[in-house]
Amino acid sequence: MTTTLRSHSRERGAVPSRSRQGFAGKVGGATSKYVILTVASIITLLPLLVLFITGFKTKREFATTGPLQPPQNWFNFHNFVIAFTDGNMAVGFRNTSIVLVVSLAGTILIGSMTAYAIDRFEFRFKKVVIGLFLVATLVPGVTTQVATFQIVNGLGLYDSLWALIALNLGTDVISIYIFVQFMQSIPKDVDEAAMLDGANKFTIYWRVILPLLKPAIATVVIIKGIAIYNEFYQAFLYTPSPENAMISTALFAFKGPYGSQWQIISAGALLVIIPTLIIFLVLQRFIYNGFTQGATK
Repeated sequence: MTTTLRSHSRERGAVPSRSRQGFAGKVGGATSKYVILTVASIITLLPLLVLFITGFKTKREFATTGPLQPPQNWFNFHNFVIAFTDGNMAVGFRNTSIVLVVSLAGTILIGSMTAYAIDRFEFRFKKVVIGLFLVATLVPGVTTQVATFQIVNGLGLYDSLWALIALNLGTDVISIYIFVQFMQSIPKDVDEAAMLDGANKFTIYWRVILPLLKPAIATVVIIKGIAIYNEFYQAFLYTPSPENAMISTALFAFKGPYGSQWQIISAGALLVIIPTLIIFLVLQRFIYNGFTQGATK
């Protein structure tokens, strides 16, 4: 009897002990999660904070103060004016907008058509074609730059916006993957119903499939658009003249062999960041929804 009472008392005492251990584990997990998020946020925001502070400093303040030391005058917009005017940023924004609109339109059409062919048609070597798309992503882009440059120069597109449009007009594997994932969620009965009404394959794609791909289109536009907007190497190599400068190369004028005007470069970089930051904050739900829906369908 005594042994039975002792065993019951141990079992009663074990329940609170386990609950305390579970509570401690939850608290520890939540604490570590917030610590990791805080450290990651600091690492991400610290360069932007230094950039913001430097943009308001004078040349003397930049040379004599620390990177996190605030400027004496927060209303010093001289660096922003110099960056916008001398950096010819208005021309850069115009050229970037032209390349963006044409390239994104081509990406949407080519990517969605490719995904439509892969998902809706059966043909020989279909798996080989899909595999080649994946293999193409494994080839470093720098290894093909000589051949790419010769092709662009041979077509007479060098030092023109058409060079960047031609290079960005195509799509990439990520865009095709996003379109394919969304297209697989569209029942094929929709295609059959349209065919019974007399629609051909292109009509089905244009009038039925493409309007249903709006979430995927929004996701591709944001991802591809930011990549084109931030592209520096192609703009620097293929459009060297000032009248064809892109926004990513506009600030390169303030860096030379005899020194760099980092306070002006920082101010200009803030002007470049503002449009993408606003667009991301406004359209971020499309990015997250596009990735999550594409991953689960």
